[in-house]
Amino acid sequence: MADEREKTGAGRPPAPENVRVAGWLVALQGLAAVVVAVVFGVRSFGSDPARLYYGLAEAGIFLLLGAAVVGIGYGLVRGAHGCRTPAIVIQLLLLPVIYSLLGPSRQLVWGIVCGLLVLLTFLLLISEQSRRWSMGDEYPD
Repeated sequence: MADEREKTGAGRPPAPENVRVAGWLVALQGLAAVVVAVVFGVRSFGSDPARLYYGLAEAGIFLLLGAAVVGIGYGLVRGAHGCRTPAIVIQLLLLPVIYSLLGPSRQLVWGIVCGLLVLLTFLLLISEQSRRWSMGDEYPD
């Protein structure tokens, strides 16, 4: 156990495996937002100045939010306790996106894939092992 604590640096035990997997999934969601930002930014260059302005502003917002979500995912992978709650909130905020994909947009394949990804990440983050780790309790291996 002392060898594992030396790897994390701060003298705390490493995050459980389900928290690290959830961290990678959250980082993947953030990378998807960054890709959307790049697509919006590139797409806005072929339009008039007003649309260019709003397109770049929208791309900037997606880039900022995507970078923050990637940072939260990285924090979970590294074992930062404070990143669990923002990651849970992100999963809850993605539920209307899933509804929009399934309902009004009628993009069932994307809705089901994204819904399963969000549900898996959410369940990993609210598991008993994750909760105990976030509170600083010892957890079984």
